[in-house]
Amino acid sequence: MGLRGCLRDTVPFAAMMTVECTNVGLNILSKAAMSRGMNTFVFLTYSYALATLLIIPPAFISFRRMNRPITLSILSKLLLLGVFGYSGQIFAYTGIRYSSPTLSAAISNLVPAFIFLLAVIFRMERLELRKSSSQAKFIGTIVSIAGAFVVTLYKGPTVLMTTPSPSSSYQLGTMVPSDWVIGGLFIATSSMMFAFWYILQATIVKEYPAEVTITCIYCFIVTIESAVVSLITERKPSIWSLKPGLELTAIVFAGFFGPTFSTAIHTWCLHKRGPVYAAMFRPLGIVIAVVMSFLFLGDSLHRGSMFGSMIIILGFYGVMWGKSEENKLVEDKGINGYGESSTQNAPLLSN
Repeated sequence: MGLRGCLRDTVPFAAMMTVECTNVGLNILSKAAMSRGMNTFVFLTYSYALATLLIIPPAFISFRRMNRPITLSILSKLLLLGVFGYSGQIFAYTGIRYSSPTLSAAISNLVPAFIFLLAVIFRMERLELRKSSSQAKFIGTIVSIAGAFVVTLYKGPTVLMTTPSPSSSYQLGTMVPSDWVIGGLFIATSSMMFAFWYILQATIVKEYPAEVTITCIYCFIVTIESAVVSLITERKPSIWSLKPGLELTAIVFAGFFGPTFSTAIHTWCLHKRGPVYAAMFRPLGIVIAVVMSFLFLGDSLHRGSMFGSMIIILGFYGVMWGKSEENKLVEDKGINGYGESSTQNAPLLSN
């Protein structure tokens, strides 16, 4: 019983830590590959095509077990989901190209705050400021957005610096301040796109509860969208040729550990421990990004990133505490404290 209890605690922890490391690793690999000339559109096309091929077998099994047809309504929502997801990826990788994986890890913590704002705007969630849980989510959202402004607009002096090397010619120190701001705005826009994505995803999964099948169709749709956009925007056939080395490694890594692996682990942890447990690991991505970017990209750590990240994390945990309190109310009273909110079971943290 002791060993079983230890495994019950250790396995979800190790799984979530692995997801955060792979997410940051993917951002670092893509940053390095794009800095050496890899096309963002082509990268997404190849990585999502590989992800689709990998997830087809389990998706087929899931579809057979579900034994329900996918209606035109679900398919149209999946097409819209693909638009939000693909747009979010484009904004995210463009932002990383201009800035750094560390900034991406910091600003991505805005997603729960944006989800809360959108849920209130679309009346999917009630904002009752007399309740401490609503106050925590509202204040946490404002604090998170303020932290995003700090980390984007204030770079500040260098706190931790590495020695430049020829292999890290794309490092952060070569950027001008305007690039940092542009990158931050792109990443913030990406977070908003993913907030829409999560809300729509929750609606789809509620209507068709087969996550693996939904993920497979989504990856296929994004592959088609990305291929079409790539063919329109990039007319040179040479951009489709893959060079062995960093570019191929980034694509294979994204195909294995991008939407498929991350979504599967998050879904499993959500079922085992709930959304609050999964959410607790998100801010660790900032620490992991700082260490890995310093070691592999030669990035420097700036005071603005530190202060802004701390503010975002405080706001993040404020939002999650409020959500946790409302979840307890739902469990205790057996009612839906969200007014039938579609965000109740939304996987807030997957990519």
